[in-house]
Amino acid sequence: MGWDMTDAPPTDHTRLSAPAPLADRSCGTCTLCCDLPEIEALQKPANRLCRHAIPHKGCSIYESRPPLCRDFLCLWRTSETLGPEWQPDRAGLMIYRQGPQTTVLVHPDHPGAASREPYASGLQTLARQAEAAGGYLIVFVGEKVTRLYPSA
Repeated sequence: MGWDMTDAPPTDHTRLSAPAPLADRSCGTCTLCCDLPEIEALQKPANRLCRHAIPHKGCSIYESRPPLCRDFLCLWRTSETLGPEWQPDRAGLMIYRQGPQTTVLVHPDHPGAASREPYASGLQTLARQAEAAGGYLIVFVGEKVTRLYPSA
């Protein structure tokens, strides 16, 4: 699951065409992308805050951060279909896309986040959209990885 520019998909964090962030959305005090994913280029394990992150403030090396961090945008930053309740630090989960894979990383302090509303039904919608486009959706809760299949 790590982000390493040398890995092959689906663990590859590179993008062919990164979506633009929505004008009215910023990270604010959210630092979940500095916490939840494994980032091999920074020797950062999953579910542990990056050594360069300042909790609820941001990156201490922001101006010189690696390209993989510079290029990353969670789905909440780029998708108008996800309302304010989906802001990662509010939802307790973060969503991003890598090629055909839509990934949901659930914060360890909120292990049930993906199964409560509005997130459970919203993730079903995202799973349907991913499947219709030839992709899939997976949910990481700690060490547990589950592929979410759209319900009928």
